[in-house]
Amino acid sequence: MDLQLKNQHVVITGGSKGIGLACAFGFLAEGGKVTLVARGRPALEAAKASLLTAWPASRVHIVSADLADAKSAEVAVNDAEKTQGPIDILVNSAGAARRTVPAELTPQQWRDAMDAKFFTYVNVIDPVIKRMAARGTGSVLNVVGMGGKLASPTHLPGGAANAALMLLSAGLANAYGPLGVRVNAVNPSITHTERMDAGLAVDASANNITRDEALARMTARMPLGRVATSEEVANAVLFLCSPRASYISGSILSIDGAVTPMVV
Repeated sequence: MDLQLKNQHVVITGGSKGIGLACAFGFLAEGGKVTLVARGRPALEAAKASLLTAWPASRVHIVSADLADAKSAEVAVNDAEKTQGPIDILVNSAGAARRTVPAELTPQQWRDAMDAKFFTYVNVIDPVIKRMAARGTGSVLNVVGMGGKLASPTHLPGGAANAALMLLSAGLANAYGPLGVRVNAVNPSITHTERMDAGLAVDASANNITRDEALARMTARMPLGRVATSEEVANAVLFLCSPRASYISGSILSIDGAVTPMVV
């Protein structure tokens, strides 16, 4: 299926690795042009090199920015638009709250979680969605996480940030729909990324087991017998961002392989 994404300018925050990078590969395969935004310049350079190896004729731009800072985020948006033109699609996949066992939580860690996950999204969405609205078109997709629906003892601050992002996504979809902008979110469960490895270490420590035992327990809970890949999540992201999903807005899609059998 042609997703009608050719020449669309896609900005992907957190695009240097994991789900964000998988999305970049997907958009380039569909003929889009991509701007990756992340903090670490070396990781961005490596990501760009891997993308251009796969798609040599593609247009890939990278911007290093700390998205927890609103001014830095706006500078990144301006840089992206100056280089590749108006942003047609924004995919937010940046930031992650540290997993911490409850007994070690402090008020500062709750605040840090909001800065790391919630405000890294808000600081980019704010300038982008207003510009999309002025043009009368655009799509925003937030990669959130199932932690906002199901409380995990080792992921409480991050889960709270995820829950806030779900409400933000639904609310902005309602507010900006009349102005031609769609907003959706996806909630992946455990996905094979570097973040998964970090989470396994915390879970293993909390339960006094090895990392391999933690992985085995996790896999055993999955009805499909495995965790998701970044590419599987990216496939859903591409569709929701595309004109093929033109009447889907305000949707919060769970991508958990049926591990949570609930009606949403």
